[in-house]
Amino acid sequence: MTPDASGWRSSSGYAHVEHLTASDLAWEWLRRNEDYDRDYEAFSKPASDAAAMTDWIRQRWGVRFPCRSEGGTA
Repeated sequence: MTPDASGWRSSSGYAHVEHLTASDLAWEWLRRNEDYDRDYEAFSKPASDAAAMTDWIRQRWGVRFPCRSEGGTA
C-alpha cells in the first residue's frame, strides 16, 4: 500500500499541497509512513480484534476511523 516515492523531487507532484487543510496535510504524511502502513495492515486483517486495534491506532497515530451505522452496511 506504500506509494511509489521515486518522483518525490518533482514539484509538479506537490502543487496540490498549497490547498490542503491541516488534516489533509497530516494524512499526506501519515500515508507515507511505513510503521503506520504496517499497523493499518494488521488492523485490516479479518482475525484482528477491531476494537483493540482501533484503540491502538487512535492512541499511537491520533486518527479515528468513521463508524458504520448500526443497521447498515459499509
